[in-house]
Amino acid sequence: FSAPGRSEIGGNHTDHQCGEVLAASINNDAIAIVQKLKEPCVKVISDGYELITIDLDDLDRREDEAVTTNALIRGVLAKTKEYGYQIGGFQAFVTSDVLIGAGLSSSAAFETLMGTILSYLFNDGKISPIEIAMIGQFAENVYFGKPSGLMDQMASSVGGFITIDFADEKHPVIDSVKFDFTKSGHALCIVDTKGNHADLTPEYAAIPVEMKSVAAFFGKKVLREITKEQLLENICAVREKCSDRAVLRALHFFDDNERVGKESSALSEGDF
Repeated sequence: FSAPGRSEIGGNHTDHQCGEVLAASINNDAIAIVQKLKEPCVKVISDGYELITIDLDDLDRREDEAVTTNALIRGVLAKTKEYGYQIGGFQAFVTSDVLIGAGLSSSAAFETLMGTILSYLFNDGKISPIEIAMIGQFAENVYFGKPSGLMDQMASSVGGFITIDFADEKHPVIDSVKFDFTKSGHALCIVDTKGNHADLTPEYAAIPVEMKSVAAFFGKKVLREITKEQLLENICAVREKCSDRAVLRALHFFDDNERVGKESSALSEGDF
């Protein structure tokens, strides 16, 4: 089994505000060699890491597992079961060239990998890519403890070059971008700068919190429910109530959300 990393093309921090994104899966992926087990447990060993064993009779969230791979596996198993699908014991050896903590969504690739294994080993491949993405997001948000939107998991699970509109969170609209990137004369290069944002979860979490605080000023849950014009008309009061940084982040959302549509239209017309 395999699941790719992803690169965000457009729509930066728009997904958790029910916005639009433009994303692409890349040819760096996580790969698993898998075998079913008769015993009710999941055993996963990643290349270079210790063996992880998860008991299928113990799938409750654990505080001491926050921000660990154990949490991702346990969360995927729990949500898959909650969705009414079958789970079972298996052992997997995982190797990945999706750089960790580098913005390529290594965690989403891993969640998608686990969901895909469960789909094909125990459910005849009937768990849809969208459901696999939502299961992965649940594992990351609730069990792992990172409040990510759905773009990372969706781009990995659906694959290809796509736009996603999250206006209806439970039924995101996915469209394939009809553009042959290989004929553009350009290549997307993944460069290992040795940087790592894996320990920046609190800083990351502040972004959706501050964006939602601006939406809350207008009595809404997310920024997609208000307009840029509304924000500008009330900007002095919003700055005082929510902070300058929250306002800047809200303005960033509106501009980037609009940019996705422009980028998608340009690509569909072959205008790289």
